[in-house]
Amino acid sequence: MAAHGRPALRDLFDESPTPHIAHPPRTHHRDFYVATDGSFRQTGGGLGAVIETRDGTRVARVATADAPPDNNVAEYRALHLGLDVLAARAPKHASVGVLIDHDSLASNVNNAILATNHPDRKPPRPFSIPSNTEHHWRGIRARVNGFDEIRAARIDSDQNPAHALANEPSQYEHVNRELDRCVLPDPPEPTISEVPPPSRANRNGGRASD
Repeated sequence: MAAHGRPALRDLFDESPTPHIAHPPRTHHRDFYVATDGSFRQTGGGLGAVIETRDGTRVARVATADAPPDNNVAEYRALHLGLDVLAARAPKHASVGVLIDHDSLASNVNNAILATNHPDRKPPRPFSIPSNTEHHWRGIRARVNGFDEIRAARIDSDQNPAHALANEPSQYEHVNRELDRCVLPDPPEPTISEVPPPSRANRNGGRASD
């Protein structure tokens, strides 16, 4: 899957579908990437986040125990947390790639992006917000609107680098003691403009939009 020597989050984002939004090559190479995951167990769950720059420099990792009422709340809390951590370390003009393994959350995030760009600020599709996540959804939307450019990619759970942090937060609590970093990525590499392959533009069905 990953090309040799390429940063993990950038590679995952480049090769993963972005629901409702076309994924042409010119939109790759975000300034920052954030992968988040939330876990739910009867005995307690956790939240995890990993943030990297375009060139693969690690900005932050988070692993914290949590007690969400269900898996949906865990996923929304994790993304809310990850975006808060990123917002404290990235300039407002940054472009951001979000990686999550929760299908409807990725869909909602990109739907919100399209709503922001709509003259009437209406989403092209109705939002589907699980119960008990409304507070975190408002926080996510505020963060989404705070960056210059952002979109979400859906990845598989076994590819999510935040998965272990969320599922075993006690084993990874040392990552929370890593030094805070505010790292700007290296300038983007020149790319050749090209049309995305049909398999990229037409994933997830329906009409894709820039």
